[in-house]
Amino acid sequence: MSDRIARVTIDNPPMNLGDHALLSDLARFSTEVRTDDTVGVIVFDSADPDYFYAHVDMADTTVLEQLLQDGALNFIEELHESYRTLPQLTIAKIAGRTRGGGIEFISALDLRYAALDTALFSQNEVSLGIFPGGGGSQYLPRLLGRSRALEVIIGADAFDAALAERYGLINRALPADELDGFVERLTQRIASFPPEAVSVAKQAVDSGIVLSVRDGLQEENKLLRQIVNPQVAALLHAALEAGAQTRQGELDMESLIDGLLRSQPPRG
Repeated sequence: MSDRIARVTIDNPPMNLGDHALLSDLARFSTEVRTDDTVGVIVFDSADPDYFYAHVDMADTTVLEQLLQDGALNFIEELHESYRTLPQLTIAKIAGRTRGGGIEFISALDLRYAALDTALFSQNEVSLGIFPGGGGSQYLPRLLGRSRALEVIIGADAFDAALAERYGLINRALPADELDGFVERLTQRIASFPPEAVSVAKQAVDSGIVLSVRDGLQEENKLLRQIVNPQVAALLHAALEAGAQTRQGELDMESLIDGLLRSQPPRG
C-alpha cells in the first residue's frame, strides 16, 4: 500500500475461480480494511490477463454448502454487501473475463473500468438452471435498469466492454494500453482528497438510491453539517489564497486544487 491506496490483485490459478479460499481471503480483507484509516481507495485487478474473476467455483462443495445455509442473506451476499458498504472508495480494473459471481462482486464496488477488446462479461447462471444469487438480481437493475438487467441475466450471453459501458455496468471502456494509466491517475487524485469527504459523499449518493428525493435531501443536509469543520474552512481559505474565484485560477481550477492538496501535510 502507498499514498492511502490499497492495491489488491486477484491471483487464484488456474483462472481466478471464486472458491472457498478466494472468498475467504476477500472476506478477511474486507473486515480488516474497513477500520483502516490509512486506506482511502482500494483498487482490484487480476494477475491473470485472461480472467479478472471467472465465476464462483461450481465444483467447490464447501462454497455450495455455505451458499444454501439458512439465513436472511447467504454468505456471498454478505461478502458483497461488506464491500458495497465500505467507507473507502473501491475500484475494479478489468482486463479479462468476468462472469457470474465475478459480475456480482464488481457490481458491489463503487467504480469499474475495463479494457476494450479484451474484457468480456456474462451473467450466465440462468443458462445453468439457477439465477444470480450473490446479489446480481438486486445490483444489476440498479446499475442497468430493469429491462437491460433482464437481458443480461436471462439472456445469459457474453458481451464486451463497449456494451458494458453503454448499459452502465462499467464506468468507462478504455483501450487496453490506456487502462492502467487512467485508473492510476484517478486513484491518485481521489486518494489525495480529504478522506471524510469521500466517505460521506458515498453515503449521500447511496441514500439517494433508496430514499425519496425529500428524504434524501434531508440526509444530504445532515451529512453536510456533519462534515463542515475548521479543517474544511481552512482548506477553502487556502484555495482562495491559491487563486480560486479568480478568472485565471478558475480556467483550470482542478489543477489549482490538485497543487494545493499536494502541498498539504499527508493524511492518515
